[in-house]
Amino acid sequence: MKQQANQIRPGWVIENNGKQWLVTKINIIQPGKGGAFIQVEMRDVNNGIKTQERWRTADTVEKLMSEEHDCQYLYKDGSNLIFMNVENYDQFEIPEDVMGEQAAFLQDNMAVTVNFIEGKPLSVNLPPHVILTVAETEPALKNQTATSSYKPAVLENGIKTTIPPFVNAGEKIVVSTADSSYVERAK
Repeated sequence: MKQQANQIRPGWVIENNGKQWLVTKINIIQPGKGGAFIQVEMRDVNNGIKTQERWRTADTVEKLMSEEHDCQYLYKDGSNLIFMNVENYDQFEIPEDVMGEQAAFLQDNMAVTVNFIEGKPLSVNLPPHVILTVAETEPALKNQTATSSYKPAVLENGIKTTIPPFVNAGEKIVVSTADSSYVERAK
């Protein structure tokens, strides 16, 4: 199915130069002079080789149709992540490097959706937010207001982010899985 390049999203599988590519990251660039373009980081589905491609926003790309199944993350086995299809209880594995940095957000029994092409699992879509504990951060300063000054923090899964000054180590926060950013305190 033809799609405009500016519609590309991470997790899509596209066909380019006769190969199937899994989109891992996108960046829309609007230079000061000339038209905008989209830079796409993608990985070859068959051999795992990564590449980057640029398209003008008006260009079209061929999006491959994929099946999306509700699945559950079970556990990590070496360098593989084990999932279960909740519809038929089939278990399958996906190499951890397929997910990249987002694998750190996986939690036992987490509900996810997995994209399949021709029966082969290709990508995992995480929920938009997860609740994590702040492992370490600087202590809050007395009389410091909640202004736009954020402080660095390390979460329980090892991800580094920035948090407001009123959040302390040991507190649970809601984190965006898209960019590892702080959303709010967990209720």
